[in-house]
Amino acid sequence: MGQEISAVSFSDEDRKEFQNRVREETKLLKAWFDNRRFTYEDVKKIGLEIEAWIIDRDHLPYPINEEFLQKAKSEFLVKELSQFNFEVNLTPHFLKESPFSQMKVQLEKLWKRCHSTSQHFDGHCMLIGVLPTIREEMLNLDCISSGNRYLAVNEQIFHLREGRPIKIHIEGEDVYQQTLHDVMLEAAATSIQVHLQVNQENAVRLFNASLMASAPLVACAANSPFLYGKSLWDESRIPIFEQAINIPSFKNKKNESVGRVTFGTGYLKHSFLELFLENLNGYPPLLPMLSEDPPECMSHLSLHNGTIWRWNRPIIGGNEDSPHLRIEHRIMPAGPTILDIIANTAFYIGLAHYFANLDKVPEESMTFTDCTNNFYSAAQFGFRSKVQWFGRKINVQKLIVDNLVSFAKEGLLSQGIDREEVSFYLDGIIHQRALNGNNGSSWQRAFIEHYGPDFQALSEKYLELQLKGRPVHEWKI
Repeated sequence: MGQEISAVSFSDEDRKEFQNRVREETKLLKAWFDNRRFTYEDVKKIGLEIEAWIIDRDHLPYPINEEFLQKAKSEFLVKELSQFNFEVNLTPHFLKESPFSQMKVQLEKLWKRCHSTSQHFDGHCMLIGVLPTIREEMLNLDCISSGNRYLAVNEQIFHLREGRPIKIHIEGEDVYQQTLHDVMLEAAATSIQVHLQVNQENAVRLFNASLMASAPLVACAANSPFLYGKSLWDESRIPIFEQAINIPSFKNKKNESVGRVTFGTGYLKHSFLELFLENLNGYPPLLPMLSEDPPECMSHLSLHNGTIWRWNRPIIGGNEDSPHLRIEHRIMPAGPTILDIIANTAFYIGLAHYFANLDKVPEESMTFTDCTNNFYSAAQFGFRSKVQWFGRKINVQKLIVDNLVSFAKEGLLSQGIDREEVSFYLDGIIHQRALNGNNGSSWQRAFIEHYGPDFQALSEKYLELQLKGRPVHEWKI
Protein backbone atom coordinates (compact mmCIF):
# COMPACT_ATOMS: atom_id res chain seq x y z
CA MET A 1 0.00 0.00 0.00
CA GLY A 2 3.03 2.25 0.12
CA GLN A 3 3.30 4.07 -3.22
CA GLU A 4 2.11 7.66 -2.76
CA ILE A 5 -0.29 9.24 -5.22
CA SER A 6 -1.41 12.82 -5.85
CA ALA A 7 -5.20 12.42 -5.68
CA VAL A 8 -7.92 10.81 -3.57
CA SER A 9 -10.94 10.94 -5.90
CA PHE A 10 -11.13 9.97 -9.57
CA SER A 11 -13.54 10.45 -12.46
CA ASP A 12 -15.02 7.86 -14.79
CA GLU A 13 -12.75 9.34 -17.47
CA ASP A 14 -9.73 8.68 -15.23
CA ARG A 15 -10.79 5.07 -14.82
CA LYS A 16 -11.36 4.56 -18.51
CA GLU A 17 -8.03 6.11 -19.48
CA PHE A 18 -6.19 4.19 -16.75
CA GLN A 19 -7.67 0.93 -18.01
CA ASN A 20 -6.57 1.81 -21.55
CA ARG A 21 -3.02 2.42 -20.35
CA VAL A 22 -2.94 -0.82 -18.37
CA ARG A 23 -4.08 -2.59 -21.54
CA GLU A 24 -1.33 -0.90 -23.57
CA GLU A 25 1.33 -1.81 -21.01
CA THR A 26 0.03 -5.39 -20.80
CA LYS A 27 0.45 -5.73 -24.57
CA LEU A 28 4.00 -4.48 -24.20
CA LEU A 29 4.57 -6.90 -21.35
CA LYS A 30 3.48 -9.75 -23.61
CA ALA A 31 6.12 -8.68 -26.12
CA TRP A 32 8.69 -8.68 -23.34
CA PHE A 33 7.78 -12.26 -22.48
CA ASP A 34 7.75 -13.28 -26.13
CA ASN A 35 11.19 -11.72 -26.69
CA ARG A 36 12.62 -12.89 -23.34
CA ARG A 37 13.45 -9.35 -22.29
CA PHE A 38 13.83 -10.16 -18.60
CA THR A 39 17.18 -10.14 -16.86
CA TYR A 40 18.76 -13.55 -16.37
CA GLU A 41 20.80 -13.98 -13.18
CA ASP A 42 22.88 -17.02 -12.30
CA VAL A 43 22.65 -15.93 -8.67
CA LYS A 44 19.24 -14.56 -7.77
CA LYS A 45 18.42 -11.96 -5.10
CA ILE A 46 16.06 -12.12 -2.16
CA GLY A 47 14.49 -9.29 -0.21
CA LEU A 48 12.33 -8.85 2.87
CA GLU A 49 9.72 -6.39 4.12
CA ILE A 50 8.51 -6.54 7.75
CA GLU A 51 5.43 -4.75 9.06
CA ALA A 52 5.57 -3.75 12.72
CA TRP A 53 3.64 -2.11 15.55
CA ILE A 54 4.39 0.93 17.66
CA ILE A 55 2.99 0.47 21.18
CA ASP A 56 2.90 2.75 24.22
CA ARG A 57 4.04 2.04 27.77
CA ASP A 58 0.75 0.18 28.40
CA HIS A 59 1.31 -2.02 25.34
CA LEU A 60 -1.56 -0.38 23.46
CA PRO A 61 -1.33 0.81 19.83
CA TYR A 62 0.56 4.11 19.71
CA PRO A 63 -0.49 6.25 16.70
CA ILE A 64 2.74 8.21 16.21
CA ASN A 65 4.31 6.77 13.05
CA GLU A 66 4.79 10.25 11.51
CA GLU A 67 6.85 11.50 14.47
CA PHE A 68 8.52 8.11 14.86
CA LEU A 69 9.74 8.01 11.25
CA GLN A 70 10.91 11.62 11.35
CA LYS A 71 12.97 10.84 14.44
CA ALA A 72 14.33 7.52 13.10
CA LYS A 73 15.57 9.11 9.85
CA SER A 74 16.04 5.91 7.88
CA GLU A 75 15.27 5.26 4.23
CA PHE A 76 14.53 1.65 5.21
CA LEU A 77 11.55 2.60 7.40
CA VAL A 78 8.25 3.72 5.85
CA LYS A 79 4.62 4.29 6.81
CA GLU A 80 1.86 1.71 6.74
CA LEU A 81 -1.93 2.08 6.65
CA SER A 82 -2.43 3.05 10.29
CA GLN A 83 -0.53 5.55 12.42
CA PHE A 84 0.56 2.77 14.81
CA ASN A 85 2.19 0.67 12.09
CA PHE A 86 5.33 1.03 9.99
CA GLU A 87 7.38 -1.14 7.64
CA VAL A 88 11.03 -2.18 7.68
CA ASN A 89 12.65 -2.86 4.30
CA LEU A 90 15.91 -4.74 3.84
CA THR A 91 18.28 -4.32 0.92
CA PRO A 92 18.27 -7.26 -1.53
CA HIS A 93 20.81 -9.99 -0.81
CA PHE A 94 22.31 -12.49 -3.22
CA LEU A 95 21.03 -16.03 -2.72
CA LYS A 96 24.42 -17.61 -2.05
CA GLU A 97 26.66 -18.54 0.85
CA SER A 98 25.11 -16.85 3.93
CA PRO A 99 22.30 -14.50 2.84
CA PHE A 100 20.08 -15.20 5.84
CA SER A 101 22.75 -14.32 8.37
CA GLN A 102 23.43 -11.14 6.40
CA MET A 103 19.73 -10.29 6.48
CA LYS A 104 19.66 -10.98 10.21
CA VAL A 105 22.53 -8.58 10.85
CA GLN A 106 20.89 -5.81 8.82
CA LEU A 107 17.48 -6.37 10.44
CA GLU A 108 18.95 -6.38 13.95
CA LYS A 109 20.67 -3.07 13.26
CA LEU A 110 17.48 -1.51 11.92
CA TRP A 111 15.40 -2.95 14.74
CA LYS A 112 17.78 -1.51 17.32
CA ARG A 113 17.22 1.90 15.75
CA CYS A 114 13.47 1.35 15.86
CA HIS A 115 13.55 0.47 19.54
CA SER A 116 15.72 3.40 20.53
CA THR A 117 13.44 5.71 18.55
CA SER A 118 10.27 4.33 20.15
CA GLN A 119 11.79 4.75 23.62
CA HIS A 120 12.30 8.43 22.86
CA PHE A 121 8.48 8.58 22.80
CA ASP A 122 8.19 6.34 25.90
CA GLY A 123 7.02 3.43 23.75
CA HIS A 124 8.18 0.18 22.17
CA CYS A 125 8.14 -1.59 18.82
CA MET A 126 6.68 -5.07 18.47
CA LEU A 127 6.69 -7.80 15.82
CA ILE A 128 3.43 -9.77 15.96
CA GLY A 129 0.71 -10.72 13.50
CA VAL A 130 -2.23 -9.17 15.42
CA LEU A 131 -1.60 -7.09 18.54
CA PRO A 132 -3.57 -8.71 21.41
CA THR A 133 -4.39 -5.39 23.09
CA ILE A 134 -5.96 -3.68 20.09
CA ARG A 135 -9.60 -2.76 20.60
CA GLU A 136 -12.34 -2.30 18.05
CA GLU A 137 -12.77 1.42 18.69
CA MET A 138 -9.09 2.06 17.91
CA LEU A 139 -9.46 1.11 14.25
CA ASN A 140 -11.13 3.98 12.47
CA LEU A 141 -10.23 6.70 9.97
CA ASP A 142 -8.90 8.91 12.78
CA CYS A 143 -5.83 6.66 12.92
CA ILE A 144 -5.20 6.40 9.17
CA SER A 145 -1.68 7.42 8.14
CA SER A 146 -1.15 10.73 6.40
CA GLY A 147 -0.92 10.79 2.61
CA ASN A 148 -3.37 10.52 -0.24
CA ARG A 149 -2.84 6.84 -0.98
CA TYR A 150 -4.40 5.50 2.20
CA LEU A 151 -7.42 7.79 2.02
CA ALA A 152 -7.82 6.95 -1.67
CA VAL A 153 -7.72 3.19 -1.02
CA ASN A 154 -10.48 3.57 1.54
CA GLU A 155 -12.62 5.85 -0.66
CA GLN A 156 -12.17 3.82 -3.83
CA ILE A 157 -12.93 0.48 -2.19
CA PHE A 158 -16.31 1.84 -1.14
CA HIS A 159 -16.76 3.39 -4.58
CA LEU A 160 -16.34 -0.05 -6.15
CA ARG A 161 -18.67 -1.47 -3.49
CA GLU A 162 -21.23 1.20 -4.45
CA GLY A 163 -21.24 2.40 -0.85
CA ARG A 164 -22.19 -0.94 0.69
CA PRO A 165 -20.61 -1.60 4.11
CA ILE A 166 -18.17 -4.47 4.61
CA LYS A 167 -19.50 -7.44 6.58
CA ILE A 168 -16.94 -9.40 8.58
CA HIS A 169 -17.59 -12.96 9.73
CA ILE A 170 -14.68 -15.02 11.08
CA GLU A 171 -15.30 -18.32 12.85
CA GLY A 172 -12.72 -19.98 15.07
CA GLU A 173 -13.15 -21.08 18.68
CA ASP A 174 -15.14 -17.83 18.92
CA VAL A 175 -16.99 -15.90 16.24
CA TYR A 176 -16.28 -12.32 15.25
CA GLN A 177 -18.96 -10.48 13.29
CA GLN A 178 -19.09 -6.81 12.44
CA THR A 179 -20.30 -4.38 9.82
CA LEU A 180 -17.64 -1.87 8.81
CA HIS A 181 -17.72 1.43 6.96
CA ASP A 182 -13.98 1.73 6.40
CA VAL A 183 -11.02 -0.57 5.67
CA MET A 184 -9.07 0.04 8.87
CA LEU A 185 -9.49 -3.53 10.12
CA GLU A 186 -6.73 -4.37 7.63
CA ALA A 187 -4.33 -2.45 9.88
CA ALA A 188 -4.84 -5.06 12.61
CA ALA A 189 -2.80 -7.58 10.62
CA THR A 190 0.96 -7.25 10.06
CA SER A 191 3.07 -9.58 7.95
CA ILE A 192 6.40 -10.20 6.35
CA GLN A 193 6.77 -10.22 2.58
CA VAL A 194 9.59 -12.27 1.10
CA HIS A 195 10.75 -11.23 -2.37
CA LEU A 196 12.35 -13.88 -4.55
CA GLN A 197 13.88 -12.87 -7.86
CA VAL A 198 13.25 -15.47 -10.57
CA ASN A 199 14.41 -15.99 -14.13
CA GLN A 200 11.84 -16.29 -16.87
CA GLU A 201 12.95 -19.89 -17.49
CA ASN A 202 11.94 -21.10 -14.00
CA ALA A 203 9.39 -18.46 -12.96
CA VAL A 204 6.34 -20.69 -13.47
CA ARG A 205 7.81 -23.60 -11.53
CA LEU A 206 8.86 -21.36 -8.65
CA PHE A 207 5.51 -19.57 -8.53
CA ASN A 208 3.56 -22.83 -8.43
CA ALA A 209 5.99 -24.20 -5.85
CA SER A 210 5.33 -21.10 -3.74
CA LEU A 211 1.62 -21.86 -3.87
CA MET A 212 2.14 -25.45 -2.74
CA ALA A 213 4.53 -24.40 0.04
CA SER A 214 2.09 -21.81 1.41
CA ALA A 215 0.14 -24.23 3.63
CA PRO A 216 3.05 -25.66 5.62
CA LEU A 217 4.63 -22.21 5.81
CA VAL A 218 1.57 -20.49 7.26
CA ALA A 219 1.04 -23.37 9.70
CA CYS A 220 4.62 -23.22 10.89
CA ALA A 221 4.78 -19.42 11.14
CA ALA A 222 1.27 -18.74 12.57
CA ASN A 223 1.27 -15.88 15.08
CA SER A 224 -2.21 -14.27 15.03
CA PRO A 225 -4.75 -16.24 17.10
CA PHE A 226 -6.69 -13.39 18.73
CA LEU A 227 -8.62 -10.34 17.57
CA TYR A 228 -10.41 -8.08 20.05
CA GLY A 229 -10.14 -10.78 22.69
CA LYS A 230 -11.74 -13.44 20.50
CA SER A 231 -10.00 -16.72 19.71
CA LEU A 232 -10.18 -17.10 15.93
CA TRP A 233 -7.79 -18.75 13.45
CA ASP A 234 -4.18 -19.60 14.28
CA GLU A 235 -3.32 -17.13 11.50
CA SER A 236 -6.29 -14.77 11.68
CA ARG A 237 -4.47 -12.31 9.41
CA ILE A 238 -5.66 -14.34 6.45
CA PRO A 239 -9.43 -13.87 6.88
CA ILE A 240 -8.94 -10.37 8.35
CA PHE A 241 -7.18 -9.11 5.23
CA GLU A 242 -9.42 -10.98 2.79
CA GLN A 243 -12.61 -9.66 4.38
CA ALA A 244 -11.42 -6.13 5.26
CA ILE A 245 -10.69 -5.41 1.58
CA ASN A 246 -13.64 -7.19 0.03
CA ILE A 247 -14.39 -5.84 -3.46
CA PRO A 248 -16.51 -7.58 -6.11
CA SER A 249 -14.45 -8.64 -9.12
CA PHE A 250 -15.01 -11.68 -11.33
CA LYS A 251 -16.16 -15.29 -11.06
CA ASN A 252 -13.83 -18.28 -11.25
CA LYS A 253 -14.57 -21.55 -13.04
CA LYS A 254 -16.72 -22.68 -10.11
CA ASN A 255 -18.78 -19.48 -10.37
CA GLU A 256 -17.30 -18.25 -7.08
CA SER A 257 -16.43 -14.56 -6.63
CA VAL A 258 -12.67 -13.94 -6.61
CA GLY A 259 -11.60 -11.35 -4.07
CA ARG A 260 -9.11 -8.54 -4.30
CA VAL A 261 -7.14 -10.44 -1.65
CA THR A 262 -6.91 -13.99 -2.90
CA PHE A 263 -4.97 -17.22 -3.01
CA GLY A 264 -5.59 -17.24 -6.76
CA THR A 265 -7.54 -19.09 -9.39
CA GLY A 266 -5.10 -21.76 -10.55
CA TYR A 267 -1.52 -22.75 -11.20
CA LEU A 268 0.44 -20.89 -13.82
CA LYS A 269 0.92 -22.71 -17.12
CA HIS A 270 3.20 -20.58 -19.28
CA SER A 271 4.27 -17.29 -17.65
CA PHE A 272 3.48 -14.49 -15.22
CA LEU A 273 1.64 -12.84 -18.12
CA GLU A 274 -1.40 -14.98 -17.24
CA LEU A 275 -1.75 -13.13 -13.94
CA PHE A 276 -1.37 -9.70 -15.52
CA LEU A 277 -4.04 -10.61 -18.07
CA GLU A 278 -6.25 -11.63 -15.16
CA ASN A 279 -5.48 -8.25 -13.56
CA LEU A 280 -6.51 -6.46 -16.74
CA ASN A 281 -9.68 -8.39 -17.46
CA GLY A 282 -10.86 -9.34 -13.98
CA TYR A 283 -10.17 -6.43 -11.67
CA PRO A 284 -11.50 -2.88 -12.10
CA PRO A 285 -8.89 -0.17 -11.36
CA LEU A 286 -8.80 0.78 -7.69
CA LEU A 287 -6.38 3.74 -7.88
CA PRO A 288 -6.65 5.04 -11.48
CA MET A 289 -3.84 7.57 -11.07
CA LEU A 290 -2.57 8.63 -14.48
CA SER A 291 1.16 8.98 -15.09
CA GLU A 292 3.17 10.76 -17.75
CA ASP A 293 5.67 7.89 -17.80
CA PRO A 294 6.09 6.06 -21.13
CA PRO A 295 4.59 2.55 -21.40
CA GLU A 296 8.03 0.99 -20.95
CA CYS A 297 7.99 2.13 -17.30
CA MET A 298 4.93 -0.08 -16.64
CA SER A 299 3.69 2.56 -14.18
CA HIS A 300 -0.03 1.90 -14.59
CA LEU A 301 0.36 -1.88 -14.77
CA SER A 302 2.47 -1.89 -11.59
CA LEU A 303 0.12 0.42 -9.68
CA HIS A 304 -2.83 -1.77 -10.66
CA ASN A 305 -0.96 -4.93 -9.65
CA GLY A 306 -0.15 -3.32 -6.30
CA THR A 307 -3.86 -3.08 -5.51
CA ILE A 308 -4.47 -6.79 -6.08
CA TRP A 309 -3.21 -8.58 -3.01
CA ARG A 310 -2.57 -12.18 -4.03
CA TRP A 311 -0.97 -14.14 -1.21
CA ASN A 312 1.72 -14.95 -3.78
CA ARG A 313 2.02 -11.88 -5.98
CA PRO A 314 3.89 -11.55 -9.30
CA ILE A 315 6.14 -8.50 -9.57
CA ILE A 316 7.68 -6.80 -12.60
CA GLY A 317 10.75 -5.06 -11.20
CA GLY A 318 13.78 -3.15 -12.40
CA ASN A 319 13.38 -0.70 -15.27
CA GLU A 320 12.68 -0.75 -19.01
CA ASP A 321 16.37 -1.40 -19.77
CA SER A 322 16.73 -4.39 -17.44
CA PRO A 323 13.34 -5.61 -16.18
CA HIS A 324 13.23 -8.58 -13.88
CA LEU A 325 10.64 -10.91 -12.36
CA ARG A 326 9.96 -11.46 -8.67
CA ILE A 327 7.60 -13.45 -6.49
CA GLU A 328 6.30 -11.62 -3.44
CA HIS A 329 5.40 -14.28 -0.89
CA ARG A 330 2.95 -12.60 1.51
CA ILE A 331 1.47 -15.35 3.64
CA MET A 332 3.58 -15.23 6.85
CA PRO A 333 2.98 -12.95 9.87
CA ALA A 334 5.50 -10.70 11.57
CA GLY A 335 7.40 -12.06 14.59
CA PRO A 336 7.77 -13.58 17.05
CA THR A 337 11.51 -12.74 16.86
CA ILE A 338 14.05 -11.70 14.26
CA LEU A 339 15.50 -15.22 14.32
CA ASP A 340 12.05 -16.69 13.63
CA ILE A 341 11.43 -14.28 10.74
CA ILE A 342 14.75 -15.12 9.09
CA ALA A 343 14.21 -18.86 9.63
CA ASN A 344 10.73 -18.61 8.08
CA THR A 345 12.26 -16.83 5.10
CA ALA A 346 14.87 -19.56 4.69
CA PHE A 347 12.18 -22.25 4.97
CA TYR A 348 10.17 -20.62 2.18
CA ILE A 349 13.14 -20.14 -0.15
CA GLY A 350 14.28 -23.71 0.40
CA LEU A 351 10.86 -25.32 -0.14
CA ALA A 352 10.17 -23.25 -3.25
CA HIS A 353 13.44 -24.30 -4.87
CA TYR A 354 13.04 -27.93 -3.87
CA PHE A 355 9.62 -28.29 -5.49
CA ALA A 356 10.58 -26.16 -8.50
CA ASN A 357 13.61 -28.35 -9.24
CA LEU A 358 11.95 -31.77 -9.05
CA ASP A 359 12.17 -33.79 -12.27
CA LYS A 360 8.45 -34.59 -12.07
CA VAL A 361 6.42 -31.38 -12.01
CA PRO A 362 4.69 -31.59 -8.58
CA GLU A 363 1.67 -29.44 -9.48
CA GLU A 364 0.63 -32.23 -11.83
CA SER A 365 0.09 -34.41 -8.76
CA MET A 366 -1.56 -31.89 -6.42
CA THR A 367 -4.75 -30.25 -7.62
CA PHE A 368 -5.09 -26.51 -7.19
CA THR A 369 -8.23 -27.18 -5.15
CA ASP A 370 -6.19 -29.27 -2.69
CA CYS A 371 -3.48 -26.61 -2.67
CA THR A 372 -6.03 -23.90 -1.82
CA ASN A 373 -7.86 -25.96 0.80
CA ASN A 374 -4.53 -26.84 2.42
CA PHE A 375 -3.69 -23.13 2.72
CA TYR A 376 -6.91 -22.16 4.47
CA SER A 377 -6.88 -25.23 6.71
CA ALA A 378 -3.31 -24.44 7.78
CA ALA A 379 -4.20 -20.78 8.40
CA GLN A 380 -7.15 -21.82 10.58
CA PHE A 381 -5.63 -24.68 12.56
CA GLY A 382 -1.84 -24.14 12.34
CA PHE A 383 0.17 -27.17 13.36
CA ARG A 384 -3.09 -29.03 14.10
CA SER A 385 -4.28 -28.88 10.49
CA LYS A 386 -4.51 -31.85 8.17
CA VAL A 387 -3.58 -31.32 4.54
CA GLN A 388 -4.18 -33.30 1.37
CA TRP A 389 -0.58 -33.87 0.36
CA PHE A 390 -0.02 -35.66 -2.96
CA GLY A 391 -2.83 -38.14 -2.43
CA ARG A 392 -2.63 -38.66 1.32
CA LYS A 393 -4.18 -36.88 4.27
CA ILE A 394 -1.53 -35.96 6.82
CA ASN A 395 -1.04 -33.72 9.81
CA VAL A 396 1.01 -30.72 8.67
CA GLN A 397 3.22 -30.73 11.77
CA LYS A 398 4.25 -34.34 11.08
CA LEU A 399 4.77 -33.48 7.41
CA ILE A 400 7.15 -30.67 8.30
CA VAL A 401 9.10 -32.77 10.81
CA ASP A 402 9.35 -35.91 8.68
CA ASN A 403 9.81 -34.42 5.21
CA LEU A 404 9.66 -30.72 4.54
CA VAL A 405 12.61 -29.53 6.60
CA SER A 406 14.81 -32.01 4.74
CA PHE A 407 13.32 -30.90 1.42
CA ALA A 408 13.95 -27.23 2.23
CA LYS A 409 17.53 -27.99 3.20
CA GLU A 410 18.07 -29.70 -0.14
CA GLY A 411 16.53 -26.71 -1.91
CA LEU A 412 18.85 -24.23 -0.18
CA LEU A 413 21.95 -26.35 -0.71
CA SER A 414 21.12 -26.53 -4.42
CA GLN A 415 21.40 -22.72 -4.52
CA GLY A 416 24.85 -22.65 -2.99
CA ILE A 417 23.86 -21.73 0.56
CA ASP A 418 26.48 -22.67 3.16
CA ARG A 419 25.67 -25.93 4.92
CA GLU A 420 26.19 -24.35 8.35
CA GLU A 421 23.73 -21.60 7.46
CA VAL A 422 21.15 -24.14 6.31
CA SER A 423 21.52 -26.24 9.44
CA PHE A 424 21.32 -23.25 11.80
CA TYR A 425 18.01 -21.94 10.50
CA LEU A 426 16.28 -25.14 9.40
CA ASP A 427 17.57 -27.79 11.82
CA GLY A 428 18.07 -25.41 14.71
CA ILE A 429 14.89 -23.36 14.44
CA ILE A 430 12.24 -24.65 11.99
CA HIS A 431 12.69 -28.33 12.83
CA GLN A 432 12.77 -27.66 16.56
CA ARG A 433 9.66 -25.46 16.34
CA ALA A 434 7.79 -28.17 14.45
CA LEU A 435 8.97 -30.89 16.84
CA ASN A 436 7.50 -29.20 19.92
CA GLY A 437 4.64 -27.47 18.09
CA ASN A 438 5.37 -24.13 19.72
CA ASN A 439 4.93 -21.34 17.21
CA GLY A 440 3.75 -17.82 18.06
CA SER A 441 0.08 -18.75 17.88
CA SER A 442 0.32 -21.85 20.08
CA TRP A 443 2.41 -19.93 22.64
CA GLN A 444 -0.20 -17.14 22.81
CA ARG A 445 -3.03 -19.65 23.18
CA ALA A 446 -1.17 -21.50 25.94
CA PHE A 447 -0.58 -18.23 27.81
CA ILE A 448 -4.29 -17.33 27.77
CA GLU A 449 -5.29 -20.87 28.71
CA HIS A 450 -2.93 -20.69 31.70
CA TYR A 451 -3.58 -17.13 32.90
CA GLY A 452 -7.04 -16.39 31.54
CA PRO A 453 -8.01 -13.66 29.06
CA ASP A 454 -5.44 -11.11 30.23
CA PHE A 455 -4.29 -9.71 26.90
CA GLN A 456 -2.33 -6.93 28.60
CA ALA A 457 -0.21 -9.51 30.43
CA LEU A 458 0.09 -11.55 27.24
CA SER A 459 1.50 -8.55 25.35
CA GLU A 460 3.88 -7.67 28.17
CA LYS A 461 5.29 -11.20 28.38
CA TYR A 462 5.45 -11.55 24.59
CA LEU A 463 7.46 -8.32 24.26
CA GLU A 464 9.76 -9.35 27.10
CA LEU A 465 10.58 -12.64 25.37
CA GLN A 466 10.85 -11.00 21.96
CA LEU A 467 13.43 -8.57 23.29
CA LYS A 468 15.50 -11.46 24.65
CA GLY A 469 15.75 -12.69 21.06
CA ARG A 470 15.51 -16.43 21.58
CA PRO A 471 13.33 -18.21 18.94
CA VAL A 472 9.74 -18.93 19.90
CA HIS A 473 10.15 -22.68 20.25
CA GLU A 474 12.24 -21.96 23.38
CA TRP A 475 9.65 -19.67 24.99
CA LYS A 476 8.07 -20.69 28.29
CA ILE A 477 4.75 -19.56 29.74
